[in-house]
Amino acid sequence: MSEVEVLPGTTVGVKVVDGVVLAAEKRVSYGLYLMSKSGKKVYRILDRMGLASAGLIADMQTLARIIEAEMRIYELDAGITPSVWTAAKLLSYVLYERRLFPYFAEIIVGGMDETGSHLYSLDPIGAIIEDDYVALGSGSRLAISIIESSYSSSMSLDDAEKLAIKAIEAAMKRDAASGDGIDVLTISKKSVSEKSLTWPLH
Repeated sequence: MSEVEVLPGTTVGVKVVDGVVLAAEKRVSYGLYLMSKSGKKVYRILDRMGLASAGLIADMQTLARIIEAEMRIYELDAGITPSVWTAAKLLSYVLYERRLFPYFAEIIVGGMDETGSHLYSLDPIGAIIEDDYVALGSGSRLAISIIESSYSSSMSLDDAEKLAIKAIEAAMKRDAASGDGIDVLTISKKSVSEKSLTWPLH
């Protein structure tokens, strides 16, 4: 039996008590062709929520636009800020509706709400798994090994950010579809920070 094909790129999410970190590398490739070294695969959604993905860049961008628009409509209609679960579940419906002709993207949804920090991973047809950490894409095996060797739910958000960066860096060194820098979104109750790191890291 052949191995299940994985989508190009590497993205990770790490959840701790104080918040969530989403990170992804920046390479955009189609097969053996390098299209861009500055692809954006991490998106901020509303004030305390984000999305990160691996796969085809057009599908990632489309899904990010859909979920942001839907969450803003929900916020206006309901008069409350949607929970992270609400965003993940809505995205699950969007993906499942296209199951016969799926989006080529694996998604991580993470953020903070009234119940604390949350991290969900979704496959291309909408299955949801909540976890403390996740790695998706062609470099996920390398990235997850780094996270599992050092992760603790009691670690600080700062250390979680460093761990996510280290995991993406490990994937970029060995996975041909991953590279060219790292985008990081760090979400806490008090603030949200976005940073873009160039490769090689110093």
